[in-house]
Amino acid sequence: MAFEPSLAQALELLFTEERKVRSFQKGAYLFQEGEPADDIFWLRSGKVKVGKIVPDGRELTIRVSKKQDMLIEMTLFEEEAVYMMNAKALEYEEARAVPRRFLEKLLSSKPELMVYWLRYTQTEHLRTQSKLRDLVMNGKKGGVYSTLIRMGNTFGKQTEDGIIQMKRNQITLCDLDYLKREINCENCPIDICQID
Repeated sequence: MAFEPSLAQALELLFTEERKVRSFQKGAYLFQEGEPADDIFWLRSGKVKVGKIVPDGRELTIRVSKKQDMLIEMTLFEEEAVYMMNAKALEYEEARAVPRRFLEKLLSSKPELMVYWLRYTQTEHLRTQSKLRDLVMNGKKGGVYSTLIRMGNTFGKQTEDGIIQMKRNQITLCDLDYLKREINCENCPIDICQID
């Protein structure tokens, strides 16, 4: 998801000034659930799987982050914050890292940036909530249908006859309205109903 321009500039400046770049090989963890949350990461390259490991050992992937995404899987403004998820490199990747205290200080000192930050985090919350709602309320079928809708919104191009086509893997959604009816689609704003 894109940041508001003012927030994006402030964050980029914060991460660039710090100049702390870390590299991770495929399969390496940037951080693991329960570890002290000291750093926030801004991905420069590669892809990172963010998720949890459930007690029986299975991995639950919440999202895949890519270049220019920020990994901040913690609660800000907590005295002893810990990472709430795992972040594992899916390929070789580089990330800029800054201490979380730097971001907290930046947001505390500039109220307009705090407002942008709140908008960003609220939108992320709504995106996650809508995905869980579709899966819980409609089961696997609902999860698949809502994923197809989100893929169409993110990567697709709507044609004159309402068909959404995606060129890469040639997925064609001919009856988007059927999918939406099946999951009782609430017609969320496009920035919430996306795959990334």
